[in-house]
Amino acid sequence: MNLSTTLVLPTYNWPEALELVLLSLENQTQFPGEVIIADDGSTEQTKQLIDKFKKVLPIPLRHIWHQDVGSTKEVILNKAIAKAHGDYIIQIDGDCIMHKNFIQDHVSAIENNTYLFGSRVSLKENIVQNVLKNKRIKFPVLTKGLKKRGRGIHLSFLGRQYKRQPFMSKKLRGCNYSFWKEDFIAVNGYNEDMVGWGRDDTELMLRMMHNNVHGKRLKFRGIVYHIWHKEACRSGININDKIQAETQKNKLVWCNNGIDKYLSEKN
Repeated sequence: MNLSTTLVLPTYNWPEALELVLLSLENQTQFPGEVIIADDGSTEQTKQLIDKFKKVLPIPLRHIWHQDVGSTKEVILNKAIAKAHGDYIIQIDGDCIMHKNFIQDHVSAIENNTYLFGSRVSLKENIVQNVLKNKRIKFPVLTKGLKKRGRGIHLSFLGRQYKRQPFMSKKLRGCNYSFWKEDFIAVNGYNEDMVGWGRDDTELMLRMMHNNVHGKRLKFRGIVYHIWHKEACRSGININDKIQAETQKNKLVWCNNGIDKYLSEKN
């Protein structure tokens, strides 16, 4: 398959975690065509880190930044994906360390009219400082301090039994999924009416599913390790729940406040 891919990861003022993510990118068995860091207004320290990795990574690393005006993750992700050169988007979070086969696992499972979602192992609070200090990016299944460690078992031949499904899985997490850029644009991307934390990923995938794009789980492959942190403020969750409920009830495939306004901008 002659395919161009873009790895997109949002970040906000946690360069210590972002460094581990980029180190895990260096360790991949297969690289994406490019990487875009969708920066929701971080300070100069994050820029300096990104500039350092631009010099050593064998692929283009692009930094899309906008001013910090509060949590506007949906906005910066739409801006980043609008500028992506890849036909296919792989998305993680800036606090998720990739298993060495992560990119290869996503690329090998690509299908038309399909989005993919992988597994997330959580690093417990009591090991985070050690992980950051020692820049650890490898976590065998029996590593102390893992939560849901069984999700870290990598057996790609077993994972191939999982097929597309015409319903929303409770296993879906926006920190680990991938999709065709054209499918994303067809539903107008992330809904920027969302406020703060929560539901941006599932509401997007509902619109994709209403547009006949179905999900496939990457069990036993496509693994990330989420670095523990304090939970984000959920002050906007009621608004987001209402938006998602309307999308589901009315089988919406389009949001009015989405990516389309950025698509005419030059890359």
